[in-house]
Amino acid sequence: MIEAVRYIMSAQPIAVVGVSDKDFGGMIYRTLKNRDIKVYPVHPARSEFAEDKCFATLKDLPPDVKTAVVAVSPASALRVVDDAIAAGYTHLWFQQGAKFDDAEAKAKAAGIETVSGKCILMYAGELEGVHKFHRFLAKLLGKY
Repeated sequence: MIEAVRYIMSAQPIAVVGVSDKDFGGMIYRTLKNRDIKVYPVHPARSEFAEDKCFATLKDLPPDVKTAVVAVSPASALRVVDDAIAAGYTHLWFQQGAKFDDAEAKAKAAGIETVSGKCILMYAGELEGVHKFHRFLAKLLGKY
């Protein structure tokens, strides 16, 4: 999984599926964007997010986007994986905090490299606050 982490963190652009003003997807999007990572917001019911054009699905993004962070419910993640397969995505990061076992298995069966059980913000450059402490603990415990 560490190779997939390295690849995703070096890949640009990155789609962030599940952006919203109240959920973690929005925080991920804004953090990556503020760190000068080229990101695209994805949400089926929004036309704009954080002053950027929002895309309904992964299939609607430019063809050079092949990496995505999945920050939706596990049930919705299955549809995201279907879209990723149809659009030829190579890497998906299933944001920690939910059980994405079925979606991850489906992605892997289709040949998509995955990351799960990890917070992408722990790997997105300089950290502040709680994420800085979490990274310290993860390194200390050999889980980084």
